Amino acid sequence: MIIDTHAHLDFPEYKSDLESILSRAKEAGVGCIINVGTSLASSEKSVVLASRFNTIYASIGIHPHDASKVSEHNWQTLESLVGKPKVIAIGETGLDYYRNRSPHEDQQHIFHKHLALAKAHSLPVIIHCRDASDDCLKILDEHKNGMLNGVVHCFSGTKEAAKKFIELGLYISFAGSITFSNANTLREVAKSVPVERLLLETDSPFLAPQPKRGERNEPSYLSFIIPVLANIYGLSVHDIERITSFNTYKLFGIDEPEQEGKIAYAIRNSFYINLTNRCSNICTFCMRETYPIVKGHHLRLQQEPTVEEVLHAIGDPDKYDEVVFCGYGEPTERLDVLIPVAKFLKSKNKRIRLDTNGHGDLINGRPIIQELKGLIDTICISLNADTAEKYEEICKPVFGKKAYPALIQFIKDAKKAIPNVQISIVDIPGVNGEKCKQIAKDLGVDFRVREYNVLG
Repeated sequence: MIIDTHAHLDFPEYKSDLESILSRAKEAGVGCIINVGTSLASSEKSVVLASRFNTIYASIGIHPHDASKVSEHNWQTLESLVGKPKVIAIGETGLDYYRNRSPHEDQQHIFHKHLALAKAHSLPVIIHCRDASDDCLKILDEHKNGMLNGVVHCFSGTKEAAKKFIELGLYISFAGSITFSNANTLREVAKSVPVERLLLETDSPFLAPQPKRGERNEPSYLSFIIPVLANIYGLSVHDIERITSFNTYKLFGIDEPEQEGKIAYAIRNSFYINLTNRCSNICTFCMRETYPIVKGHHLRLQQEPTVEEVLHAIGDPDKYDEVVFCGYGEPTERLDVLIPVAKFLKSKNKRIRLDTNGHGDLINGRPIIQELKGLIDTICISLNADTAEKYEEICKPVFGKKAYPALIQFIKDAKKAIPNVQISIVDIPGVNGEKCKQIAKDLGVDFRVREYNVLG
């Protein structure tokens, strides 16, 4: 399900054909819409729309343009809307120094009040920030100890500002302007935002995407924005839809995600097989124990699958470029399942990759590379450190001092039997990347640096 996290369907532009708008949204796969209040009257209309339509949720707030017009009575009335059904956020609030329709002091004062209201009711904030990143960040920083949670919508700032907003725990969303032919700089900014912090929005009726530019925007036009985001992130359209829907659930609580761990899952044109959640390492940088989500897929297995269950989960592998043994654990912990599944995939002429920590020999009590020969086309082995001591410190292997020498030997054996061998490290402090790169060169294998906290 796609979710438009920012629209203004209460505006007069939709007075005559709102139900048609919602019908087109449904046809385009938009399952929910957050209607965002911009004034007291707009917020009241948002609450009414949310009560009328199952697919609409409400956010209540006063836009910075109107900050100087807010009376105490207005504010008290706005506060009274918080407890109304389907009110899930506070905003749109923030700062707008581009149009300057209210004095900066008034904008800042009302922004503080919105943030305090959100904190008092444990609700996320929908933030408008235009040409005001420094002051916006300063104010948000003052409130960060109050469990700050929210999204900077229709982002138009710099990479540096985006990074600071994300460090405060906020999400980022881009409207139709990300599709404009002259928006190369904005697309570069988007590329710097982790997809795990991305939300979808249209900001309807404003900023219709390039193919509809100049027209009234509507939620169904997310179908023009999503492919552009997919291209920016090097992901598929389905990836963007799934990931942003999960992000929306995390922030706003809309649409309960799947709870059962997947045996097989797709990212881009690769198909991944999740055999186990067990691993012989307890790496300091690994999120396996605390956050079993990769690109919107839930991977914590309730029980380990049999060969038959894995084959059933795979179904027809022909539509994927490669199949990867890489779940939320170490695949060679289940060599008895990995090998027959790999043989099946090879019978279908599939290219197969194995992502491993290189402990396969220790785990199975015997050298295993020859058993993988002819089945695995590419093997990616996590080196993660340039010395045994650093490896023990970072990866905390259950095999102790045996682990690193066995890992190096595993790489050497793989080089003799597997067509493509790659070793990798995670980009974290304390790891000497240049020395690790030299190890790869000495062993005659490829080398890659994985970005910290970026999975899939």
